[in-house]
Amino acid sequence: MEILKVEHLKKTYGEGENAVHALDDVSFSVEKGEFVAIIGPSGSGKSTLLHILGAVDVPTSGKVYMGGQDVFAQNEEELAVFRRRQVGLIYQFYNLIPVLNVRENITLPILMDGRKVNEKRLQDMIHTLHLEGREKHLPNQLSGGQQQRVSIGRALMNAPAVVLADEPTGNLDSRNSHEIMGLLKESNKAYDQTLIMITHDESIALQADRIIAIEDGRITRDEVIRS
Repeated sequence: MEILKVEHLKKTYGEGENAVHALDDVSFSVEKGEFVAIIGPSGSGKSTLLHILGAVDVPTSGKVYMGGQDVFAQNEEELAVFRRRQVGLIYQFYNLIPVLNVRENITLPILMDGRKVNEKRLQDMIHTLHLEGREKHLPNQLSGGQQQRVSIGRALMNAPAVVLADEPTGNLDSRNSHEIMGLLKESNKAYDQTLIMITHDESIALQADRIIAIEDGRITRDEVIRS
């Protein structure tokens, strides 16, 4: 089942001779439960693409459909709800709230939405992420790997349509990188969670089901690695 569809996406910064085409006619679709790695050199447009998919940025032209819904046909209030409920974002530098503990950081999107926390899902998530006994720890009391696990929990807690990961292992050592990739792949399989990940590490990209390569704002390769 198709969960995401991108049609003729363009993003331009500046005007005239100073215009920079970050994305230039990008089109592709993603099936539910698929794990897609997006690769490309610095400045290729891959981060811009991820931010547009998460409705953090707005395209100059083109369409993004999530679950058949035209994402950018929504107003600002609807987009805010969409970001909380339909998209899980994982960043390289965690982006945790320093004054909130592990439990509060993981459940933040749900609390912001004014909804009740599913305690069973939360406890399952804490167990899966190996964060038992650390629920009341603040981010500065955690290691880098533990902080990234909290950010993964926050992204997954809402059971979003798509999880978008921007270099999720880029700030970690090899042991923690291996562990975080294991957790992401586990969530991909256990929850049938659609995962789109930016990485510059080819060994990590090769763990995905599919690799999309971007260069100068255009897709240069779209290859299924495993089905």
